[in-house]
Amino acid sequence: MDGIGEQFLEGTKYQSMGKSDHNKRLPQPPLTLEWDRAKTPIPLPKPANIPLGAMSVREAIEARRSLRSYAPTPLGLEELSYLLWCTQGVQQVVPGIRTMRTVPSAGARHAFETLLLINNVSGLDPGLYRFLALDHALLEENLTPDCADRLVEACLGQEFIKSCAATFIWTAEVARMKYRYGERGYRYLYLDAGHVCQNLYLAAEAIGCGACAVAAFADDEVNEVLGLDGVSRFAIYLGAVGKR
Repeated sequence: MDGIGEQFLEGTKYQSMGKSDHNKRLPQPPLTLEWDRAKTPIPLPKPANIPLGAMSVREAIEARRSLRSYAPTPLGLEELSYLLWCTQGVQQVVPGIRTMRTVPSAGARHAFETLLLINNVSGLDPGLYRFLALDHALLEENLTPDCADRLVEACLGQEFIKSCAATFIWTAEVARMKYRYGERGYRYLYLDAGHVCQNLYLAAEAIGCGACAVAAFADDEVNEVLGLDGVSRFAIYLGAVGKR
């Protein structure tokens, strides 16, 4: 096996999993990352109170196309809340064990955190935010003026990263998945990323927006912009969204 891809497939087969920390009955990682309690979260409109997304699933699937050019119309805070709910909304919490969300995840591990590059959303200053899924709220992470430009550069110069209303950045918390599945968990991280991004596409269509998945990026550079170590935590997928 000369290729990295072949090595990955071989190294993540079931017989290569080993005994997971779950099987060893070790304590599991937290369901979500801790956050700076000195900061004040920005509450988002409650999903149940948002009258959005009336388009049928069939219509959304048939209309879905990757969109890289966006209208200057800002995304509303209700619309952003709806998209966050559709991609990582928490429906049930079993404390210390699992969360049930609006997307499937292997073993209900839900190993992603959502960061957002906000460019044009009503009521929010431009910059980098974190979605607190369990609280359905946002937390300011980095509002420095060059944040968007640095992310564009790290994404190989794709300018729509900052011309869209918001770019969703899903980051993988490796320990959360490996706890249950060992080395095979890496496969599940990438499968789960596909589930999440497809929900963004369909939810965006339902509210008159468009989305574009982004997998072409320089991993180390993106992780540096986000303050991630690239090993235990890393950017796995991005999705730009904005008005048509």
